[in-house]
Amino acid sequence: MQIVQPTAPLDLPDRLRSHGWALMTPEQLADWLGATESDFQRLHDSWNRLEPDTHLKDGGRYRKRRHSCYTLDIDGEALTQVEHRAHWQPVEYNALHGGIERWFEPIEPAIARHPVWRALLTQLGVVLARTLPAETWSIEAHQFRVDTEGGIGRPTPEGAHRDGVDFVAVLLLERHGIKGGETRVFEADGPHGVRFTLQKPWSLLLLDDVRVIHESTPIQPLQGYGWRDTLVLTFRRNGFQGPG
Repeated sequence: MQIVQPTAPLDLPDRLRSHGWALMTPEQLADWLGATESDFQRLHDSWNRLEPDTHLKDGGRYRKRRHSCYTLDIDGEALTQVEHRAHWQPVEYNALHGGIERWFEPIEPAIARHPVWRALLTQLGVVLARTLPAETWSIEAHQFRVDTEGGIGRPTPEGAHRDGVDFVAVLLLERHGIKGGETRVFEADGPHGVRFTLQKPWSLLLLDDVRVIHESTPIQPLQGYGWRDTLVLTFRRNGFQGPG
């Protein structure tokens, strides 16, 4: 296991350009967003109301999720939730679930309207535009709960992968009664990589999706039933991915 040094918000562009990934602590994130512990708790409560992922091709029932899409105009810092749409990836980025439209229940309106939720998407989009020039981001938000009800849960059943976007943000919200779930980040075109486990709620990992591939190892229960809650945000300059 490697010790990973966190990056302050102002230093994120330089860190992403030099390394292709960056990590922020929960304290840094809360200060950056002006968020309180009660704000984070209110958002996290909605993970108890996620719906089953019915598209898992490995036959598993270990994942629940919700999904919504947004556009962010950088100049005006204007975040807009778009009409609900399917999640789609090409097979070259997701060999297991690519090439099909996957529909999930939308993120609850009260969560989508929460000021901290909107600040998170907006401020990430603005700082990422300082890393890679962009006028508009197409953002997909995925709430995930991976559990161990069947004995094992797979956060990334497709294995080490890229998502076909420009940047990916992974926020850990909770680890409950589990072992495993190690995060692995590797150069897409090189031999180097890092391995660590996100432990603290609201730790944030940012990834340059062109330069690195990533995965999380399976989780197993320490005893009884456990789960791992995450929020994954993707940022893409050229519109949303789709079959057309």
